[in-house]
Amino acid sequence: MTGHGLSGMSLLALFLQELETHTAVLNQGVVALEQDPDAPHMMESLMRAAHSIKGAASIVGISSVVELAHAVEDGFVAAQNREVQIEPGLIDIFLKAVDLFQTLARIPEEEATDHLTAQTQVFAQLAQKIRAAVAAQLAAAKTQPPARAPAPTTPDPDKSADTKKAVDEVTTAKRDIRITAKNLDRLLGYASEILVETRRLAPFADALLQFNKRQGRLIKILEDLRASVEGKEAGPNADQLAQEAILHARTEQDRITTSLLDFEMLARRLDETSNRLYSQALSSRMLSFSVGVQGFPRMVRDLARELGKNVRLKIVGKDTEVDRDILARLEAPLNHLLRNAIDHGIEPPEERFDADKPPEGVLRLEASHHAGMLVVTVADDGRGINLERVRRKIVDRNLLAADTAALLTDAELLEFLLLPDFSTAVAVTRISGRGVGLDVVHTMIQELRGQIFMESRPGEGTTVRLKLPLSLSVLHVLMVEVGGEAFALPLHRVDRILSAQPSMIQSLENRQFIHVDGQNIALVPAAQLLGLDKNGDPKSAIPVVVISNQSTQFGLAVDRLLDERDLAVRPLDPRLGKVQDISATAVLEDGTPTLIVDVDDLVRSVDKLLSDGGLKKIVRTVGQATRLHKRLLVVDDSITVREMLRQLLENQGYEVRTAVDGVDGWNAVRAEDFDLVISDVDMPRMNGIELVTQIKQNSKLNKIPVMIVSYKDREEDRRRGLDAGADYYLTKSSFHDETFLSAVVDLIGEA
Repeated sequence: MTGHGLSGMSLLALFLQELETHTAVLNQGVVALEQDPDAPHMMESLMRAAHSIKGAASIVGISSVVELAHAVEDGFVAAQNREVQIEPGLIDIFLKAVDLFQTLARIPEEEATDHLTAQTQVFAQLAQKIRAAVAAQLAAAKTQPPARAPAPTTPDPDKSADTKKAVDEVTTAKRDIRITAKNLDRLLGYASEILVETRRLAPFADALLQFNKRQGRLIKILEDLRASVEGKEAGPNADQLAQEAILHARTEQDRITTSLLDFEMLARRLDETSNRLYSQALSSRMLSFSVGVQGFPRMVRDLARELGKNVRLKIVGKDTEVDRDILARLEAPLNHLLRNAIDHGIEPPEERFDADKPPEGVLRLEASHHAGMLVVTVADDGRGINLERVRRKIVDRNLLAADTAALLTDAELLEFLLLPDFSTAVAVTRISGRGVGLDVVHTMIQELRGQIFMESRPGEGTTVRLKLPLSLSVLHVLMVEVGGEAFALPLHRVDRILSAQPSMIQSLENRQFIHVDGQNIALVPAAQLLGLDKNGDPKSAIPVVVISNQSTQFGLAVDRLLDERDLAVRPLDPRLGKVQDISATAVLEDGTPTLIVDVDDLVRSVDKLLSDGGLKKIVRTVGQATRLHKRLLVVDDSITVREMLRQLLENQGYEVRTAVDGVDGWNAVRAEDFDLVISDVDMPRMNGIELVTQIKQNSKLNKIPVMIVSYKDREEDRRRGLDAGADYYLTKSSFHDETFLSAVVDLIGEA
């Protein structure tokens, strides 16, 4: 066991690698055989796998493995010849042998020899047990009279289809080759670099084309020059020199044209080749869904038997391609969901009988591609989630008051199951109820930049749907422009794209929204969220990207929609820490870096801005009409002062609305949008100090600048106004000079 084979690997290492492949075939095949014992093609594949293990173990001199594999092979041969029946006892023994092989395959090479020495007796005893079980059936068959041929039965189409797929998988399992993730990532990196460099040829082609055009203009100038001197006294050689210059220029232009055509053809071929290389490198990162779930049928079988339940796992979409990194990280959450469904969802046979259900529960695990996303669904036909128990748990943990919890919808109740340490299990067992709920799954799915959705129907079952990007290394994105910069939004997180005319934008409680298909979609300026200095009133349609999480939906107002594309994702430098609203970076085809937006982080930023009342307006609205100038509210009980201020401000280009006292002003500022409030102090019903206090204590209005203009010019009056929150305090004598208008410009700028 010390010889060396391919690439410097020892024979033992090669054997362990091969053993792992054949063990996967055996594990999957034996479980499928239990569902459909009369599957001759499956039996053939299992025999070949056992025979291959026996032959490989013989080459490296592991006699204990040879003996056990030989016994397993003989058992399959006897079953194929109808000499023994595939009954549960024999299946259990076969699976114990598979477990021994699997444990050995996963042992590090340097520990394998010691492990085999310690397990020699175990291998021998199990081999003897298999031979004894087969011999017992053979002996029983000889003492019994020949049985009548069984009546033909109608095959179960679902089981037959599942068995056929399992046969195809085990038949093609050996075609896979192993390559390290590091080498694969390096290959993808080189392919993406080639693609980027190839795209840089386009500017050179454009430069040649422009040079060719300039050459044409030069020829035209020379021809005009020759015509202007023809027949004139310009020297004996002038005409000849002009003719020669034109000839040389035309010759060079022909050469440039030929080179340009050759260059364009070369650039086109390189672009096609680099695209194919890049696509192939991307596809090499993909594995079929079946590779990541091949251990689940065995897990479901063993756990169901342990709990005294009859459960069949139906896997749909096994050929769906999944990024190898996502597939590896999906194993834990899917394992959790399946175990949860068996333990909590699927009822025992007697309970299913009382509910008029088939004794066999069905677990469905499905993978598919939909709208540029990987969708993985785990569904059971069990009892469903007890939503009233969830509601009581919410109240018991003081998460909500009882009257509020009573108003929660089913979807809202199910969201509480995703909270940390929220479990409705009534007992602590080895399988579940250990204080670890679906928050584990939720956290893992969020790390994969995905979403989780739940649905439960009492007495019918529960469905958990996971929506994930197709790849972590390559992301299908929507490119948008914000503040002159290009940003990438993961396309699987984009609900829809809208075009909003400024006249469509409405305001309510200082928040802007548009009404689409019967629902209000809040509008948020992307420039503010991403920290870009851009603020103005668009005159044309505004591109809106609608984004959501489980409970929040909003429209992200951007400057321009660019295109869709696939980007090779690159992580941010870890020294930067977590960058707000950004998840990663990528390099565009022209070599320009771009940032990939973290949608979940963006939603949290929007919630914070809305709660703080600091969200900027996309357009300035009055009801539903777009206004083009900054809008001021003048509050004064004197009609003379009101009209003088209105005229003074309107002459500067501002829009002005007036209010007769503090109450009128308070109603106006809550109902409409203003850039500045100008108020007197002494007014009936509500004075100016009270009005300022109300505005500044309101989280939705406190960002509006307020200026007090009063006849009172004492220092204590001024201090009182500023303490209430006023941004400026002026006396009415300032109307007659530039102080007042300068203060307005200082607060909000020109009209």
